[in-house]
Amino acid sequence: MSTPTHEQPTDGASDASSPRIIALGTAGGPRWWADELGRPLFGIATAIVVGDRWYLVDCGDGAGHQARAAGLDMANLGGIFVTHLHSDHVVDLPSLILFGLFEMKSRALPAIALVGPGDRGKLTPLSPRATSVPEPVAPQRPTPGVDGLLDGLLAAYATDINDRIFDSLASDPRDMFSPREIDLGGVTGFDPDTTVSPDMEPIEVFSDDLVSVTATLVSHHPMAPAFAYRFDTEDGSVTISGDTAPCDNLVRLARDTDLLLHEAIDLDRLASQYTDTEMLRATMDHHRRSHTAPADAGRIAARAGAKRLAFHHLVPTHTHPKVWQDARTTFDGPLFIPNDLDTISFSRSAASAIEG
Repeated sequence: MSTPTHEQPTDGASDASSPRIIALGTAGGPRWWADELGRPLFGIATAIVVGDRWYLVDCGDGAGHQARAAGLDMANLGGIFVTHLHSDHVVDLPSLILFGLFEMKSRALPAIALVGPGDRGKLTPLSPRATSVPEPVAPQRPTPGVDGLLDGLLAAYATDINDRIFDSLASDPRDMFSPREIDLGGVTGFDPDTTVSPDMEPIEVFSDDLVSVTATLVSHHPMAPAFAYRFDTEDGSVTISGDTAPCDNLVRLARDTDLLLHEAIDLDRLASQYTDTEMLRATMDHHRRSHTAPADAGRIAARAGAKRLAFHHLVPTHTHPKVWQDARTTFDGPLFIPNDLDTISFSRSAASAIEG
């Protein structure tokens, strides 16, 4: 993107003691993206920084590289939170596991929790626009959750991992990463095909001495389960939407949050880049039912009473930045459209300073 069109933060974003997010990557979708001027952008990944510790939501293209560029130490990583299992949200997980392992020799914290969806349970329904039935990949386990994802990654890189464990006496990644699939046993009505985001109360999925993390199902049909996360600290909260259409569960999760970080899509610009008619139709069917336009994201923020709104997972990234400003027609609080590596505070004191 071009120079941000938001107000430059005067809200404590530069204060190292302020809880804050760092937009490690702002691009959404399974492509290598650039902004409207052709400058490369990294894939969706957000660091939540609290004191000396940080937590990662999604592992888009370049997440590990960007974390290093932001000065974040793998030894201080408190947890990895996956909103859903589309490739643009997990593609850099292998590098965080394989390369990050060598950055954690001095780590004193417990194994890194890898929190996210469980197995979908059945294949995604076939598009009504399909003219034939494809063969599924890995039919013996076609829809693994984060536990199966980690197993699969370690198996795929077994030659490398075993060489380093046996020859270089490296740590075993199985001792450093602990998958935790979110239990939906207490959620009534969930069905990955027909009811991906039934009304529910947020559920706690992680806590330590610095943060409490709650989650809710969101509407990213047909990818399910898909989650939004909220991080609460002593000095403020941030809610991260994940990929979703407008969703009442997200309003509930984000109630009075100090910062709502929401996805945004420009459907008109996205449609213009397809030349394959059938793929265009099927893809746009998905985007219309699974993502959120800027004005609708503003409505979500207003309904939730969010103190501030920021956009990320921008699709397509080469849309002119003024498109994202449509949220101002429905949300009258501060709006941020961060570039890669921009920082935004979510402390309550910062919100009060802006409101004052």
